[in-house]
Amino acid sequence: MTMSIIEVRHLKTLTALRETGSLVEAAERVHLTQSALSHQLKDLEEKLGCQLFIRKTKPVRFTSAGLRLLQLADDVLVSFRSAQRDIQRFAEGESGRLHIAIECHSCYEWLMPTIDHFREHWPDVELDLSTAFGFMPLPALARGDLDLVVTSDPQDLPNIEYIPLFQYESQVALSRHHALAKKDFLMPEDFTKETLISYPVEAERLDIFKHFLNPAGIAPAKIRHSELTLMMMQLVASGRGVCCLPNWALTEYTNRQYVITKSLGEEGVWCKLYLAIRKDQRENAYMEDLINTASKTCFKNLKGILAPDL
Repeated sequence: MTMSIIEVRHLKTLTALRETGSLVEAAERVHLTQSALSHQLKDLEEKLGCQLFIRKTKPVRFTSAGLRLLQLADDVLVSFRSAQRDIQRFAEGESGRLHIAIECHSCYEWLMPTIDHFREHWPDVELDLSTAFGFMPLPALARGDLDLVVTSDPQDLPNIEYIPLFQYESQVALSRHHALAKKDFLMPEDFTKETLISYPVEAERLDIFKHFLNPAGIAPAKIRHSELTLMMMQLVASGRGVCCLPNWALTEYTNRQYVITKSLGEEGVWCKLYLAIRKDQRENAYMEDLINTASKTCFKNLKGILAPDL
């Protein structure tokens, strides 16, 4: 009787609660409101007749019953996803091509675990990965030269669908001794005397220009390019300029006190990251698996991101 009460969605919710440590972040992970998630858990506890976790603790502390359900989730969800993949393979075949382009090196932090997972479960799919610095990836996707593009800059192209992964804040990295370090947040005019270090892409495609500097009619004193995030951080830390990157890409360096970060404006600049694919590939089994895996991997590995629909 008890097993009929427990559903896969309950196991996914409890797993999200364990991984995030809070109801608010767990709700974002499973794409529910906090109220809906709390109601789901309370309803489950009432049906089971026992408490699953201790309220108002951070991180969340699970009871013995909650820990037992998490153990069940670890066993069941792995088998559940594996069975889904196998059934998709039986229905649609296992071979194909997946050529991916990304628009910034910082995406490697979460994309590489996704690709490792993909190679393990789809060994017969031809997989290729490249950066998008040397060409325009979205037109190449529309032509069929690529199969998927990771982008924060969607364009209105025929037969192209944009699947939102998450929201992130674009933040500025500064030397700890920079003259702007004491400010609570930065304004466009703060960049008139600064060297802005960026990846080698057109300024119009960078968040800081699109959403912050260009609307204010302001440009930095100088732009310096680097293809490597680590080199950008070394230049910033040594006072040779500032750079703007997604908040999750800066976490490693702020944790080491290598640099400090500031928001763009009092409210900050928030953007979305998308997976762009051709609409006729949406139902492809291995494409669907990659999309689902990418979403889970992002929220497992990155700090400071939000659900795309908030």
